[in-house]
Amino acid sequence: MTDRPGAPAGELVDRLRAHAHAYHSTHPFHLRMNAGTLTPDQIRGWVANRFAYQEAIPVKDAAILSNCPDVAVRRRWIRRILDHDGTPDRADGPATGGIEAWLRLAESCGLTREEVLDHRHVQPGVRFAVDAYVTFARTRPWVEAVASSLTELFAPDLMAERLAAFERYYTWIDPTGLQYFRNRLVQAPRDSEHALEVVVAHCRSAAEQDAAVGALSFKCDVLWTMMDAIDHAYA
Repeated sequence: MTDRPGAPAGELVDRLRAHAHAYHSTHPFHLRMNAGTLTPDQIRGWVANRFAYQEAIPVKDAAILSNCPDVAVRRRWIRRILDHDGTPDRADGPATGGIEAWLRLAESCGLTREEVLDHRHVQPGVRFAVDAYVTFARTRPWVEAVASSLTELFAPDLMAERLAAFERYYTWIDPTGLQYFRNRLVQAPRDSEHALEVVVAHCRSAAEQDAAVGALSFKCDVLWTMMDAIDHAYA
């Protein structure tokens, strides 16, 4: 028995984009952040906890690469790892990726590198969610793992709102530490466009399309669970 054919590509894209309502941009903690009502301790708590996720992103992407048999996809996907880990052939050294940019944000907020790197502030719920996401990328079919990254479809709007909020309300933060957000305004649209191309090209049956939508739903749950844990810890 063959799989039931999937919907046209446009309908699949619409189903994926419909998950914008479940993206963590609508979480109460983020709404308060963008309204400028968070305290310095709450901002620092969010930055320290979010680092656990930032640190796991290239590990997740390496897992996708290890499972992906398509050399053309791998050639483009590997850029994500370089974006976060940095590259050794830059004039200013390897400390140019997203992980380093996040550490500089942490320092701009008044945290030390040591306390961020050792995860002393990371809440159990955040750790659990991050580990679940990496495990998903390692153990699920690679196209599903790619689909789970499509929360990046919704990231540029959140990044723009967050950057504006930090510049307007949280002036106690050194503005040089906000470069991560500026970088993602460029990187996220590029990355999500590629991921969407991959999902549309490889998810042809109804079952494959349902699995892709389910993977994106799972990722939305991961991000929301992280925010719940942070909100509870720093309420």
